[in-house]
Amino acid sequence: MNDAESILSDMNDRSRDVFRAVVETYLDSGGPVGSRTLTRSLSEKISAATVRNVMQDLEYLGLLDSPHVSAGRVPTQMGLRMFVDSLLEVGDLDRQDQQKIDATMGQNAGDVGAMLDQVGAALSGVTQGASLVLTPKHEAEIRHIEFVSLAPDRALVVLVFSDGQVENRLFTPPPGQTPSSMREAANFLNALIEGRTLSEARRDVQSEIQKRRQEIDSLAGELIESGFAVWDNDDSEDARLIVRGRSNLLAENDAEADLELMRHLFDDLERKRDIADFLQLTEEGEGVRIFIGSENKLFSLSGSSLVVSPYMNSDRKIIGAVGVIGPTRLNYGRIVPIVDYTAQLVGKLLSDRS
Repeated sequence: MNDAESILSDMNDRSRDVFRAVVETYLDSGGPVGSRTLTRSLSEKISAATVRNVMQDLEYLGLLDSPHVSAGRVPTQMGLRMFVDSLLEVGDLDRQDQQKIDATMGQNAGDVGAMLDQVGAALSGVTQGASLVLTPKHEAEIRHIEFVSLAPDRALVVLVFSDGQVENRLFTPPPGQTPSSMREAANFLNALIEGRTLSEARRDVQSEIQKRRQEIDSLAGELIESGFAVWDNDDSEDARLIVRGRSNLLAENDAEADLELMRHLFDDLERKRDIADFLQLTEEGEGVRIFIGSENKLFSLSGSSLVVSPYMNSDRKIIGAVGVIGPTRLNYGRIVPIVDYTAQLVGKLLSDRS
């Protein structure tokens, strides 16, 4: 039993009722909660003085805090954690919310990236927070590769995948490249990488070039190395974090201190750092996880909360994640089923495609 569970088990019914009422009122209003406000919402008719005494006890336990001397109380991070783990009542997914999320799934069905972008926009719109969608790595087999000359110092390498997706990259070819060297380079790569995924091909191309150096024209060899290397130096084929709805966070925060916290969050989101860590947050199993304040390693400086759930492919392997980030006063009971439903739907859609 951890400290929060121990505290909860030692609390009497009145203390639990007051604590629950403080947290629920705070999550609804976003501001400190006073004793007079609580006396109107509690089922048990008790005086404001009694409520104040109970709130003082809860503050002593570390569950509540007083932002100002004369103001009401707000839950601490430990208080929110205890509420989420032990007292949170998660509602059913609202029918209108479900319809808005469902409506995005039929859009851009042929393009996974565009579809997930639409999912992020819908998730942000439904929750009025900022949404995060970690896209899966593209692991379809390669069907064909081609080099296209655009200018003496610029060329295009095009990859066609077995699922129909086409990716291309601009690169600087070696000086003196010719149509024949481009054909030779493409033929060499097609014989080598057809039927392999990009990550498999990355491992093998360099070693094959070294082994078969005598078989390849030197110009074609340089072209292969410089053309295929753009995928080694480009993370766009790896997991990508889509962020939508950052303006919603500003609308919810007027106080100067809150805006400073949001600035830290925006800086983190802009850099999109530690994307791999975002997926690791979900790797302890299926289902929705909630990270509050400093528990959230990725965005700890902003004091934000993150509600996140992984989605899986047909082999039950975690390949990505969806989440909502916002202030600690998120409506957890409403957002948890939204994130859970969206993750399951994305997983099913991607499994059906494969």
